[in-house]
Amino acid sequence: MKTYGAQFEAFGEPIRREILERLRRGPLPVGELAQGLPVSRPAVSQHLRVLKMADLVRDEAVGTRRFYRLDRKGFEALRSYFDSFWGDALEAFKARIEEE
Repeated sequence: MKTYGAQFEAFGEPIRREILERLRRGPLPVGELAQGLPVSRPAVSQHLRVLKMADLVRDEAVGTRRFYRLDRKGFEALRSYFDSFWGDALEAFKARIEEE
């Protein structure tokens, strides 16, 4: 079974959450992602590296620039993980009702 520690840690940092929010609107290069953030462009690159290692973003070279986008597979895996909790909770609820 896959562990989700890297993904949970990635969400724990407010700058990374802001980067993910910006990428929800579409792919962006580092320079545009860094605009308006309270950290340097190299710091944004480091945050992107963490997000990439957590399978939450991926990058693509376009000419001399790298564009980052959300990695759907990583988010689908996380959703599946959380859905399993919901399924377990519903099963427990159903079992409890049937006991009564």
